[in-house]
Amino acid sequence: MLSLPPVQKLLRPKLVAGSDAAEEVTSPWPAALSTLMWCRHDDLKEMLDSNKDSLKLEAMKRIVAMIARGKNASDLFPAVVKNVACKNIEVKKLVYVYLVRYAEEQQDLALLSISTFQRGLKDPNQLIRASALRVLSSIRVPIIVPIMMLAIKEAASDMSPYVRKTAAHAIPKLYSLDSDQKDQLIEVIEKLLADKTTLVAGSVVMAFEEVCPERIDLIHKNYRKLCNLLIDVEEWGQVVIINMLTRYARTQFLSPNQNAEAASLAKRKPYVMDPDHRLLLRNTKPLLQSRNAAVVMAVAQLYFHLAPKAEVGVIAKALVRLLRSHSEVQYVVLQNVATMSIKRRGMFEPYLKSFYIRSTDPTQIKILKLEVLTNLANETNISTILREFQTYIRSMDKDFVAATIQAIGRCATNIGKVRDTCLNGLVQLLSNRDELVVAESVVVIKKLLQMQPAQHSEIIKHMAKLTDNIQVPMARASILWLIGEYCEHVPKIAPDVLRKMAKSFTNEEDIVKLQVINLAAKLYLTNSKQSKLLTQYVLNLAKYDQNYDIRDRARFIRQLIVPTEKSGALNKYAKKLFLAQKPAPILESSFKGTHSACRIWGHGVVFLKPESDSEESGSSSSSGTSSSSSEEEEEEEEEEEEEGSGEQSEDKEGEEEEEKRKKRKEKGGLRKVSPRSMGSEEEEEAEGKKVKKAAGPQGKKGHAETSSEEASASESSSSGSDSGTEAPTVVEAKRRKTVRTGLEGGWEDPCPLLTPLSSTFLPWSPREWAWWPTLSCGPWQLLSPAFGAVRTYELLHRMAGEGLSVEYCFSRRPFPGDPHMVAVQIQISNNTDAEVKSLRVSEPKLLAGMRIQEFPEIESLAPGDTASVVMGIDFCDSTQAANFQLCTHTRHFYVSIQPPVGELMAPVFMSENEFRKEQGKLTGMSEITEKLTLPEKCRSDHAIVQQVTSAANVGRVPCGADNEYRFAAKTVTSGSLVLITLEWREGAAAQLTVNSEKMVIGTMLVKDIIQALAQ
Repeated sequence: MLSLPPVQKLLRPKLVAGSDAAEEVTSPWPAALSTLMWCRHDDLKEMLDSNKDSLKLEAMKRIVAMIARGKNASDLFPAVVKNVACKNIEVKKLVYVYLVRYAEEQQDLALLSISTFQRGLKDPNQLIRASALRVLSSIRVPIIVPIMMLAIKEAASDMSPYVRKTAAHAIPKLYSLDSDQKDQLIEVIEKLLADKTTLVAGSVVMAFEEVCPERIDLIHKNYRKLCNLLIDVEEWGQVVIINMLTRYARTQFLSPNQNAEAASLAKRKPYVMDPDHRLLLRNTKPLLQSRNAAVVMAVAQLYFHLAPKAEVGVIAKALVRLLRSHSEVQYVVLQNVATMSIKRRGMFEPYLKSFYIRSTDPTQIKILKLEVLTNLANETNISTILREFQTYIRSMDKDFVAATIQAIGRCATNIGKVRDTCLNGLVQLLSNRDELVVAESVVVIKKLLQMQPAQHSEIIKHMAKLTDNIQVPMARASILWLIGEYCEHVPKIAPDVLRKMAKSFTNEEDIVKLQVINLAAKLYLTNSKQSKLLTQYVLNLAKYDQNYDIRDRARFIRQLIVPTEKSGALNKYAKKLFLAQKPAPILESSFKGTHSACRIWGHGVVFLKPESDSEESGSSSSSGTSSSSSEEEEEEEEEEEEEGSGEQSEDKEGEEEEEKRKKRKEKGGLRKVSPRSMGSEEEEEAEGKKVKKAAGPQGKKGHAETSSEEASASESSSSGSDSGTEAPTVVEAKRRKTVRTGLEGGWEDPCPLLTPLSSTFLPWSPREWAWWPTLSCGPWQLLSPAFGAVRTYELLHRMAGEGLSVEYCFSRRPFPGDPHMVAVQIQISNNTDAEVKSLRVSEPKLLAGMRIQEFPEIESLAPGDTASVVMGIDFCDSTQAANFQLCTHTRHFYVSIQPPVGELMAPVFMSENEFRKEQGKLTGMSEITEKLTLPEKCRSDHAIVQQVTSAANVGRVPCGADNEYRFAAKTVTSGSLVLITLEWREGAAAQLTVNSEKMVIGTMLVKDIIQALAQ
């Protein structure tokens, strides 16, 4: 590298693998920074127009210092770009730093200097060549794609590894600008993958992952070289390479654990690890000592998936070491440890004390450590862990105390010998002064008592007495459910509890009222002499309640339990419906299951399995892999075993079946892209059909409840478990399956579902959001939106479409194919007398960066029929329209979809403190404030929330102030936070504030919300 003066070394851009932007440039002139306050841009322009290089250099230093401080210097672009041809190298370097920052915003002016950039590519100085290529790739105009392509090809053959690294950085930029160049870019990537320089390795692997991750064949011949170079690559390059090699190894090598077990059971020759597999494990192990937490996490991920059980333990010590880092790193590490400790508990047991909670830990860290401690609990260490839990209950952090009580409940469920001890400890907590502690204890005790209700009638009596003191709705509802469910154990107390609750019925929360009605119905059926009049009184109160759920429940139960002439056959079965034995809930970790692991690791690939003995040791980077037929046979055997074991709960079945369905899809995808898969294309297609057939029946079961806690929650809030609403649930599940066929099943079916639909679009029920992945949502959890009236837009009028009419709406659902796309639900109606065939999307004309996922082709649409399909569009956080052609077998119609700004985001949940903290970061230019006057019909809480959520897909944030409303969301594409605050002042005056780093989105959102509130 050329030697630079000390001053220029400070100004030289700092380059990181996978990023080609010039980062913060630190200026060594604090005096120059202070003079920026009085030095106007006119002075800088004069200095840039000067003939003296010293003045130009001083001006450029000041401008770069302004950029480093976050100041806007875009109005100086014309004056700066003129100096791109300056002969002074120091000036030229700083000009290029400036141009990389602003070339995308000032594309027209940058294009005027395109010839200068091309000359810069031939400059003898490697830094100038690299800077010229970086600026050229920053001008995102399709017309210069051929020039960029030529420049990248030349730079890929440059003598300087620094320039070759820059060429690798430019490849993803060109691909996002024009994906048609993919084939040529793959040739460049193949050339750069052969590069033996550590400086280039990380950048080219990143380009490979962005452009052609399915081309595993490009890695085969470079696999050993990448493994050997790994130790010398810079840190962020190591992360990228390790992640890629993990994916590669999981698809190309045999699983060391599954195959070793299979060999021992079948008494075949022992499994021998492939030498290339061993090479990867050997070369990554030293990186567990890296100072970079991301590198350690990547290696831990690799070992967790690829190492034999006997060797996985080495990652535990490295992960525990990371717990000494700052809280952000701790949070990510603990998320992973919580997932791993479920499958491999013994790995972390020696480090149990490292997960003990400190008083200085943030709440989210405390809760994650609790999760790990609960996962590690066994009969040996449970006494130690319970002593720790006793200490934690005295904490002042109420969320943490509630989580501790839940953890005690899980320990009692998992370890039978301490169940009574835990139950007695929780009963003692019922006398605690803190109402929230008592309430959480009641909820957990309720779940534990369901396991052995007959042995603990005294506890139920004790809890019945608490109804006078506990005011938390969920706790009151839990007590009432327990008394109603086990009223035969407390025959004298139950009617008295009903009498007390009837007195306060009108003042209770809705969830409590529902359980009072259930209690009344159960007592009427078991003890009608004492409770007949009370039940009638409660049902009469509920009949005129403001909540329609409570009114409907009262009418339904009255008809069900009180025999009349109009009563149907269900009256005979009232006791069986209400007093049926409920299964005890299974308290499981929220991290259990494939979904958690895939969310943490970001990998959904699976190992290949051997077909015969001869292939057990024959899988290497130069040999063929196992065929897919054995995989399907093993999966079918597993399914038969599952069907045979009827003792498993519905929840577990649903989870396992959903896991298998996911794995099948992933395996199907891998067979299509893996260059090592054996057989012809026809065989692959046949296998794909088999997979679809195998997944078919599972789809019918896939809507089972995913956890028993969800089941108990539904018991508290509805009479589904108490009133026998199984038939409506089945009907609802069928309706959901009908609506979701085109949404959840990916894009494998050749023809979408054709169903006559009404003119309105049906939103999903909240339970259907359970599968929405929470990846890339930071510390905030994605919420399912509150659906209101869905606004539809006309895409094609029946007159313009010659009888074909098309409408669309933004369904506010996550798009299954890509979380960065907005889901657009399209309804196509055939109003003609003839059949319309081959309905499809063609020739999308999109702006740079935008993407579209077309809906599957509709083979035919009969006269009068309507089809509902879903397509995904990545609008790149922009309200620019997506233009495309809607084609039939005879006509082509040009249509466009333009999104309102409020549909470019997804709601997130955050606490009040998190909201304030994030709002404090988004001030200045990131904050837009407008005053408004609220109309009379929009001066209630319900009306304000409804209008704001109808204008934008945002989630409500809890707020302590009565006159303030807060909402939060993240943009779908980039994940940028959008925070909304509406402060209602005296009378009709109000102030709306939107905080977002996307200033254009913020400005447009303010206008839309004000317009919605004014309606």
